[in-house]
Amino acid sequence: MGHGTDSSAIAALLGRDPFTSHRVAVRCPHGGPAVLENDPVDLRGRPFPTRFWLSCRAMGEAVSRLEAAGGVKRLEADASMRDALLAANARHGELHGGRNIGGVRNPETVKCLHAHLAFGLATGGNPVSDWILRESGASWPEVCCVPEEPGADA
Repeated sequence: MGHGTDSSAIAALLGRDPFTSHRVAVRCPHGGPAVLENDPVDLRGRPFPTRFWLSCRAMGEAVSRLEAAGGVKRLEADASMRDALLAANARHGELHGGRNIGGVRNPETVKCLHAHLAFGLATGGNPVSDWILRESGASWPEVCCVPEEPGADA
């Protein structure tokens, strides 16, 4: 990875400065920040519902394609995933003050496949994140998603 600090890499991946304080929860095989764990409030003190944020562009783009193709409704309608979805939301709630993934109120619904995948990657995987990986075809890219800084050595 030929970039400087995590802060500059994260801003480059997000295309903006982060809205929250955070830590890198998962790094890609190339060392880039792939999943962020956000504080529950943003830098202005407002609640921030997305505790885990998928910052790897390649993984995020694959999941975006799945969402655009109706992936959220497919996951919610998949009866074989109902218990796994409830369990993932319950585990997230246990770890993060009773909040479900992405701040959804109903633990049987999905707000964001990206947040579910980020949570799965950060906590060692679960059937929901496995489903998202399989259905989206997401995988680690051959090279790091973090753009090189001008003049950086490759």
